[in-house]
Amino acid sequence: MDIGKTFFGGSNSIFNSGSDATALSGVSKLVSLFLNIAFVLAGLIILFFFVLGGIGMISSAGQNDPQKAEQAKKTLTSAVIGFVIVFASYWIVKLIGQLIGMPNLI
Repeated sequence: MDIGKTFFGGSNSIFNSGSDATALSGVSKLVSLFLNIAFVLAGLIILFFFVLGGIGMISSAGQNDPQKAEQAKKTLTSAVIGFVIVFASYWIVKLIGQLIGMPNLI
């Protein structure tokens, strides 16, 4: 994928086919780009918290400190709740896109 051509030129770009990066071809493409970036960042943050919680669970397994295990459980619980929220919001955005006639919103 040629990133320069995708974003700044060509028929499938988010900008007009000219080289002027300030001329957006539509608000929907800008919103779509923002949503894609937001969902990717949310997924990376959730992955980080899953790994952090897992490492916390492993490191607290052989110790007599129940607070560390409880903190790791809270981290994993928060990561699962975050995943459910991001997953549900993704499908809500897809549904709204279908309802307003923009099926390729995301």
